[in-house]
This record gives sequence, structure tokens and C-alpha cells, in this order.
Amino acid sequence: MSNKRGTLVLYTGSSGVGKGTLMERLLEADKSIKLSVSNTTRKPRQGEIDGVHYNFVTEDEFVDLINKDGYLEYAKYCENYYGTPKQQVYDLLDDGYNVFLEIEVQGGLQIMEKYPDILSIFILPPSMDSLERRLRRRGTEDEETIQKRLAKAEEEIQFKDRYKYNVVNGDLDVAVNEILDILHKEIESNK
Repeated sequence: MSNKRGTLVLYTGSSGVGKGTLMERLLEADKSIKLSVSNTTRKPRQGEIDGVHYNFVTEDEFVDLINKDGYLEYAKYCENYYGTPKQQVYDLLDDGYNVFLEIEVQGGLQIMEKYPDILSIFILPPSMDSLERRLRRRGTEDEETIQKRLAKAEEEIQFKDRYKYNVVNGDLDVAVNEILDILHKEIESNK
């Protein structure tokens, strides 16, 4: 894409906050943005495509890459592994893309320990009530899982101040523009 190395962006927030929808819009709005595709051991949700939304792998395959130090970060969340393969990210950065790591909060904290200068953005729901409505509207989880995700979200939101930027996803267009403004401001300040 260019001869300038891209920017690595940590992009996280609790489950159901709309990270995926925001990311779709960001990818449409700015062709310099690429999403790192994480590996996971969880089963695909309806409509998810292997290699696009996640790389769906077995637990044995996931653990093998852990043993080869092949992840920037990884975590176990709600009984499944999630992780960011290093080589894929490095290749995209070398090609000049701004690479977004869309990962859960535990993995985000690992990334910030390894890369303290990373551009970090935490996506927040307008309220816990709105988050619960979003999780229920998905229709992909049973009541027990929804309750686990809500409890986990309350815990994760406590880490929002560790991130350089917080963006409330109440209005999709406003949130997309805010993230793009942050990215472009950071790129300009690092020239």
C-alpha cells in the first residue's frame, strides 16, 4: 500500500457494545484500515465466515501456536480461546496499513503491557441497560450466557481509564467519525 509503516490500534470494549458494527463502518470509510483477524476456538455464529470474522481453529491448533510464541496476545473468555496471530499483524503493518486489533479487554491489557505506546481505544455502551438490550437483540445466547456477559462487561468497563481514548457508541455515525478523527490526529502527531 505504501512505504510508510502503518499504525497499530488497540480497539476494545465489552461484549455487545457494537465493536463489530463500528468496525464494518470504519473499514468502509477508510481503506488504510485493516482488521486483524483473531483466532478462536469458539463455534461460528450464524453469518460468520472463517478467515473474515475469525480464524476458527481447534483447541489443539490454538495451543500449538501458543507454544510457538505465535500470538501478540491470547486469552480464554467464556470457555473459549481468542488470540491475535503475530505474523499476520506484522505483514499488514509493513504494507502500510493501520491495523486494528479488535480484542477483548483481558487481551487488550496484555497488549498494553507489551506495547505501552500503542494507540488504544475503549468502546463504551451509552448505559448498561442499552448494553443488555443489544445482547438480547442478538438472539445468539441463552439467558445464563447473557448474564455472564453483563457481569463481565461491568468488570471490564472498570479498565476504561487505562486506554488513551474512550468512545461511547450511542450514535453509530458519531462514534465512527470520532474514531477516524482519533486515528488521523494520532498519525499526524507521529509524523
